[in-house]
Amino acid sequence: MYFAALLARTEDGWEASDTELDDVETLSDLADLAREASPDEDTVLVLIEQEAGWFGVVRVDGEEDPRIYVSDAAAAARSSYGEILLTDELLGREPGDDVPDLDALDLDGTEDGEPDDEDADDGPSAASGESVPHGPVGDAQVLEDLGVTEKELRSMTEDAVSEIAEALGASEVLETVR
Repeated sequence: MYFAALLARTEDGWEASDTELDDVETLSDLADLAREASPDEDTVLVLIEQEAGWFGVVRVDGEEDPRIYVSDAAAAARSSYGEILLTDELLGREPGDDVPDLDALDLDGTEDGEPDDEDADDGPSAASGESVPHGPVGDAQVLEDLGVTEKELRSMTEDAVSEIAEALGASEVLETVR
């Protein structure tokens, strides 16, 4: 089960709204959705969690590029919402790295994917690309100036969204949309 909420910082404190991510296909779409929540270009946090799996924080400050933290990239990669956050840049890859290079493919004439004797014990082929790392990726200091240290963020697991909201003083407003 997923939960996603927007927390927008205003002059009066934090305002929360739940958000539907069904129409969000890219990080750019998500950033635009966050910017719409704060017409004054204040800080907006998009908090996403998959129960007992992973959580993500996207911070949008006005027109600046979004800052992203994902607690477990491998778990998030198996999620349609997680895939939105796991950009090539966040994973340290060049755009298009996940597309096999035709020059790297072993086109030696074996049929039906049969390995030739030399490659039988070599494990995954070079054409399979890099895997997504297990564990956290992104900007672990994304909430540092808001009172959540990198160490605290990295130690959060089960109910991270609630823990973040509590640290920000936004628990009550988050609970209204949960």
